[in-house]
Amino acid sequence: MTVATVSQGNARGLPPGLAAAQAAIQLPEVQKMLRRLSEFQLGIFMPHMHDESTGEFQRLDDDLIQVESGQEVSFRPTVDIEIEPDRFLPVGWCWRAGAAAAVAACEMARDEGLGDAEGFGKHTMIKGR
Repeated sequence: MTVATVSQGNARGLPPGLAAAQAAIQLPEVQKMLRRLSEFQLGIFMPHMHDESTGEFQRLDDDLIQVESGQEVSFRPTVDIEIEPDRFLPVGWCWRAGAAAAVAACEMARDEGLGDAEGFGKHTMIKGR
């Protein structure tokens, strides 16, 4: 799926900030940034969450981080994740308060084959798999 093949009509009903993010991907300067980021195996994403009762898109609050653990996504207070930096691998960042800030992370599992220095080396998986 490319930007050219995605209907912007799907963005109807988004909050204004998220609708602006959807529209921005079409801008030449954003496309230029994306090309540059791709040289580092990075991309662009729209930090968001969903209303628990309606499923509607919502802006990701500044004090929350999206966490993937056991192939399931949850939203946790950023401070809870920051206190265990070896356990969580940042995978998404935004510019907040004048600096890069993690807004998405994967929970890592301890790899017994690694020494204490390396610690966590694998993504957590759903139990039983």
